[in-house]
Amino acid sequence: MEPRLGPSTFRELWTAHAEPLLRFFARRTMDPEASMDLVAETFAAAFTGRRRFRGRTREEEAAYLHGIARRQLSHWYRHAAVQRRATRRLGVQRPAMDDESYARVEELVHSAPERAAVREALLALNDAQQQVLRLRVVEERDYAEVAAALGVTEQTARARVSRALRALDGALVAAEGRP
Repeated sequence: MEPRLGPSTFRELWTAHAEPLLRFFARRTMDPEASMDLVAETFAAAFTGRRRFRGRTREEEAAYLHGIARRQLSHWYRHAAVQRRATRRLGVQRPAMDDESYARVEELVHSAPERAAVREALLALNDAQQQVLRLRVVEERDYAEVAAALGVTEQTARARVSRALRALDGALVAAEGRP
């Protein structure tokens, strides 16, 4: 029996999921080129592992792809700094995206529906979470300044920011209707 994630359905998967995955990566990396690379790596990993996929529905396909995407992003976070240093040291340059491709990614990241989704997700957070994100993300204060403003230790400030970011991510995921 041919697996559901076979070559005949891959174009459909790309059409249905590439753009949402690109938004997922772009919001988290703030790097359009890295986001495009991560989308490609996600689909490459899905294709390579297509025989292990046992789902039968579009929702299961989406969950499978998003699981791979989360692993790709985790890997990117761990290795991005090392890779950038090695690339610079070796003098290797990634091919630049053309202006049209870059503008499209930027449009996806900063589109009005996306801003509205972030605004809605922020409003879903409690006041303390909104405050800590405003201090750390919007005002770009370091953790010592956030801690001083909240009257807590720096370690507590870091934990609160982390929890608020996870809550924001959860609200965004729920708003997108993804698993």
